[in-house]
Amino acid sequence: MADTKISPHSLAELKNTTDDALGNYLRGLKFEQDNTKLDVRLAIGYASVIIAAATFAADYKLGWEATKTWTAVAVVAYALLNGAFTYWMWAVEKGCVFAGVREGKKISVASKTKKHDPTYYLTISSANSESRQITAPFTTWFTADGYFVAKPFQQWLASSVEAIGNADSKNALRDQRDEIASPSPEVELTPQGNGTVDASGTDGKSKGSKRSKRKG
Repeated sequence: MADTKISPHSLAELKNTTDDALGNYLRGLKFEQDNTKLDVRLAIGYASVIIAAATFAADYKLGWEATKTWTAVAVVAYALLNGAFTYWMWAVEKGCVFAGVREGKKISVASKTKKHDPTYYLTISSANSESRQITAPFTTWFTADGYFVAKPFQQWLASSVEAIGNADSKNALRDQRDEIASPSPEVELTPQGNGTVDASGTDGKSKGSKRSKRKG
């Protein structure tokens, strides 16, 4: 259990704490993080700060008349950089909290939340498969008073994402791992005599027919 307590009613704190834990967990599993997107974002941000600082310093020392032309250029440059920063955040990173590779297999994980919905949404992308989304309520790994518990969070990830489960088989729940590796057949709902509903696939039907034959 984490020592830091957060507000269990703040979606931003729940998400940020979980995002940090996700990155730490994957790095602990020897996923080599790719910081290219983060580096680009930081470069754009630092460039904007440098332009603003240089403009202020020039205006302070030389005065408005001597710097007004360069100030206009700086304002345009700052606006372009700010637009590029926004585009990069929303169109390129798209909420990406981790991108990395392990044993030649790339994985990218993006997270998000929805307003008034205490659910963690993850979109998993890899080079060899289509993107897929997994979700879980924050209460799965946060206590009622706001403490983060790593074990259920790691079990959820290892059981839901094949690449992570392969790296952490101890936390991958067997039934869910089997379902990821071999998706179950289409489920058929069969009404029973006692008013309940039996969910079974092809295997269940064959077993049922065998039992019927025995009774006959």
